[in-house]
This record gives sequence, C-alpha cells and structure tokens, in this order.
Amino acid sequence: MTTDNMETAYQAFLISDPVFETTKPLDDLRRTDYGRLDRLGQVFLDYTGGGLYGDSQIRRFAELLDGSVFGNPHSDSPASSATTELVERARSLVLEYFNSPPGEYVAIFTPNATGAIKLVGEAYPFQPGDRYLLTFDNHNSINGVREFARTAGGDVTYVPVQPPDLRLDEAQLREQLDHPNEGGHNLFAYPSQSNFSGVQHSMDWTAYAQDRGWDVLLDCAAFAPTNRLDLSETHPDFVPLSFYKMFGYPTGVGCLLARKSALAKLIRPWFAGGTITIASVQAERHFLAEGEQAFEEGTLNYLNIPAVEIGLKHLQSVGIEMIHARVMSLTSWLLSNLLELRHSTGAPVVRVYGPTNMEARGGTLTINFFDPKEALIDHRRIDDLAGRVGISLRTGCFCNPGAGEMAHGLTEEDMALAFENSERMTFEQFLAVLEDREGKSAGAVRISIGLASNFADVYRFWEFAQSFIDQVAGEV
Repeated sequence: MTTDNMETAYQAFLISDPVFETTKPLDDLRRTDYGRLDRLGQVFLDYTGGGLYGDSQIRRFAELLDGSVFGNPHSDSPASSATTELVERARSLVLEYFNSPPGEYVAIFTPNATGAIKLVGEAYPFQPGDRYLLTFDNHNSINGVREFARTAGGDVTYVPVQPPDLRLDEAQLREQLDHPNEGGHNLFAYPSQSNFSGVQHSMDWTAYAQDRGWDVLLDCAAFAPTNRLDLSETHPDFVPLSFYKMFGYPTGVGCLLARKSALAKLIRPWFAGGTITIASVQAERHFLAEGEQAFEEGTLNYLNIPAVEIGLKHLQSVGIEMIHARVMSLTSWLLSNLLELRHSTGAPVVRVYGPTNMEARGGTLTINFFDPKEALIDHRRIDDLAGRVGISLRTGCFCNPGAGEMAHGLTEEDMALAFENSERMTFEQFLAVLEDREGKSAGAVRISIGLASNFADVYRFWEFAQSFIDQVAGEV
C-alpha cells in the first residue's frame, strides 16, 4: 500500500463525504480499543459474520469476574443472588436499548439468534391449513422453520427477490399478505437487513402484515449492529438477535425479543429445568413458568450474560447513529470505487449482487471477481489470496440460499442437481457439479463493514481488488 496514494484518496473522500468528519471519534476508539488490528496488520471485513470486541469490554468483564463470586442462579444463595441481579440488569438494559414500550416485550436469553428462531418455530401453533410465509432472502435458520410448519400440515410459501438489486417482489408479497388463513395461525418471516446483499427490507411490511392477521418474525441479527432498532416505532412479534454480531463478546448468548401477546400463543413442545414452577414424575404433570422463564431452558450462560450489559453500554457510549453514519460512508466509497474497476478490455472486474447505490442498504457488499473475458474467478481463490495479505472476509453462500440462487441465476432445475440421489452432497461437490454442467456458481465474496472500520480498511481492500485487473481465471 502506498501511503501517499491512500492519503490523497482519503482527502478526496473527506471532500466528497463531509458526514464522515462527524465520525472521527471512532478513529480514536480504533486506536484505543481496537488497536490490535493495526498492531497485527489486520484488515477485518467480516462484521456481518461477527463483530469485534473492544479491549475495554474485556477489561471491565475481567474486573467484574475478579471482584465477585457468582453461582448458578437457580438458588437463593448469596452467589446465586448476585448472578440473578446481573442477569436481570442485562435483561432490562436489552429492553431499554431497543426502546421497548413498557410492559410490551420480554427479552429471552438464548444461545444465539438461531436458538431464538428455533424457540418460535417449535412452539408456534401451526395446524393444517395455517400459513408460513417467508421471503427468499432469509437466513437458513428462518428457512428451517418451514419444517415445523410442514410437519404440522401448514402451508409454506416463499416470496422471491428480484435481481439485480435483490429487493422483494412487492406485488407478490402484498398478494400473499392479503390472504392469510382466516381464523387460523399465520406467521410471516423476513430480515430487516439481508446478510447476503445488505438490502434493508422495509419495516413497514411488519405493520402491513399484522393488520391482516399475521404474526411477524423479523430477523434483526444483521441489522442491529449498525442500525437503530426502535420497538416503539416498529412492533414485530418476534425479534431474534445476536450479541456477538453487535459488539463481539460474548459469543454463546443471543436473545429473542417477544411481544407478550404473541408469546402467549406459543405452545412449548416440552419442558426442561428452569422452565417450570413444578413437575412430578408420579403424577406425570408439570406447570410451565410465566413469561421469559418458560423459554430459558436449563441453566443460562450466566457468567457471560453480564458481558451483554457491558457490550450494550459500550455501544451506547459510542452511539449507534455515529456507527451507522460511518458504515454508510465507507460502504458508499468502497461500492462506487469497486464498480469503477475495469480490465483493459473494458469489462468490469467485479459484479455486485444487490443494490449498486446506497438506497435502503446496509454495510454488506457481496461480489464476485471476473477476468477480462468475464470468466468467474473462484471465490475460494479470492479468500486464499485475501488471507495472505491480512484481509479477513467471508466467502461461500452465507447461509442464505434463496438470495444466492437469485443472484447467481440458479434455477429450480439447477438446485435439483444437489438432490438427485440420496447420498449427501457437500457444498464443494455441488459447486463442482454446477461448474461442470452449467458453468455457474453458488458462491461469492462478502465484505462487511462495522464499528471499528476505518478508511484504510476499505482502501486496502480496493487495492487488493485492483490486483485482479487483467488477471485470467485459473491463472490467478
């Protein structure tokens, strides 16, 4: 990297995007709390996969553990009571952070966002004729709920996204939402921000669906790290969240924000330690606890949950609006500069899957590299070469097959190739089949920007992308 060239580009960037100046405190935070990135020469561009923790978060957490004695909260001992107090403080702060109207929501701690989604899927009262409506652009954990619906005899319907921007087909979505199962149960699931394309699907669909008798499962795992989620303005029934995506640490703790009215509809398929008030072996009966306690199975991750409070306070001290502004500025610069890269033939170096402007999108860019004859350069090779120069990004399908299928132009017949026989096929084997039979791919390169990102990060990736100009696929 040429320092003079980067400085020239940075000064031009500041002139073109004066909003970025307002985020300069994040450069100070980068030095004090995330200095290991520059100390180790690392460029981290996988914030959609997982956020980075600040050094101060870990210090505060270590001090907390060092200064107290904590025990399993299923007791009234001093150690257990100390734990319970911290867990409930964290729970209250979660509701406060997302501006939950008093008494409307509960916060249920889960192992991760997937655990939160599974709680809804396995307990939603699907019956024959009920509807599960979801968009193509969903994480596999949301897709997996279809198995609960189908097992119960419910109807599963997908609404497609439309290339090249990969936004929802609004006419089809409106048509489906206008026809719920009258008198039955109806669950609609979609992401507020795509973990594949960065598209931000309108929150207005939540109210539209609810007005027509749908419960709404709004996946905010990719949205919450860099955007304000205000539950006093949007009132989804179920919101799965991932804390490590928001502030890096702890892993192993997620959350389901659930409206009490929607939670009351769920029917738990089993009970476990921690979820009941009383159970009997001889009488073979049990009483479930109320509210969130009925869904927090076994012993909570009680030594990590206090780190959630620390992480949320960290975000509050920074300000989600500042994080959002920075992510938008850096994403805009990188997006526009990647799109300008051309081979000597005039062919584009990269193809963007999703919006090519900043309208209703977040800080996630999914791309593929192509050679001068528009032959695809394997995303796995990009991953390998990026790692060699200290750039961490993500490649593959990102657990979002629907958006990927649309982005890559894969048809139902293409996808059927993976299921031609009963032998389990790996993703790598499927990629080989597509390439051999169709000349297509199901993988891509994802770059995502977050709290600790700075201009040098996106500039270094742009320089890396430049290195593919006039490179031939298979010879890189």
